[in-house]
Amino acid sequence: MSTETGRVGEWSLFGHSLRRVVLYSILVGMGVFYLIPIETGIMTSIINPASYTGSFPYLPPLEPLVPGTGTLSLEPWQGAIDGLGQGLVNSVILVVPATIFSGLLGSMAAFGLTTISWRGQIGIYILFVAGIFIPYQAVLVPLTQFWYNVVPLQAVFAPLATLPFVQEYHWKLVALIITHTAYGLPICTLLFRAHYKKLSDEMVEAAQLDGASVSTIYRRIILPLSIPMFAVVFIYQFTQIWNDLLFALTIVQFGDAAVVTQDLVGIGVSQSGTNFPLRMAAALLAALPTLLVYIFFGDKFAKGVAA
Repeated sequence: MSTETGRVGEWSLFGHSLRRVVLYSILVGMGVFYLIPIETGIMTSIINPASYTGSFPYLPPLEPLVPGTGTLSLEPWQGAIDGLGQGLVNSVILVVPATIFSGLLGSMAAFGLTTISWRGQIGIYILFVAGIFIPYQAVLVPLTQFWYNVVPLQAVFAPLATLPFVQEYHWKLVALIITHTAYGLPICTLLFRAHYKKLSDEMVEAAQLDGASVSTIYRRIILPLSIPMFAVVFIYQFTQIWNDLLFALTIVQFGDAAVVTQDLVGIGVSQSGTNFPLRMAAALLAALPTLLVYIFFGDKFAKGVAA
């Protein structure tokens, strides 16, 4: 009897170990499958463009030690920095204020929709929800007419071009900042509203009994408790605005105010062919800021989602 029990225990232990091995193998396989395109892009970005044709882009460039792998070169990265330099600067000028404004305004709007009761609150909330479902393509024509014919931002910035660090084309970036702030406001408001719904009403009621004003309640009670959700909203908005191309094409229409996604469209492409190492280096360089944001603030993003 003890022998049979021992055999059953051995088979159970063997089955448990086998399941763990299979599970780990699946996870490793999925990780490798996911990382192969990234690895290929990195290897391609450090190959000399002259030796790229006929090489194996998924292998490190080790010529002449390993024939057929291409020669190592940082020329694509230098070309990517030169080609995307102005676009990266314009994207930073666009993304930072648009992210901050949409987050702060969304927090204030959510505060007004949750902790304060007033007539018409439900109707305004419905408008915010409806704003999420308006596709970008539906507003392109009115948006172009608005910024080029209705609001004379270009005329306002013309005399300001004499000031330090101000260029005449900056009006297009200001228009983009306002557009992304307005379009990101509904989703930011809903995220903050869901977060504020979890907060205790007793804190706000106690502050009101003590005579605190609405602005004081928001500044001293609600705002400190919103830091985890601000991390979520800022990361989300940063990624969305940085990767946007449609609004940039509509408002900027290329030129000195072009953002990094616009510069990516034509870099490495000419009548003589496509410079794939340069395009891969440019793509990786353009994706680097969003990657850094997730690396440094990923833990706060997880805490904000779980909050």
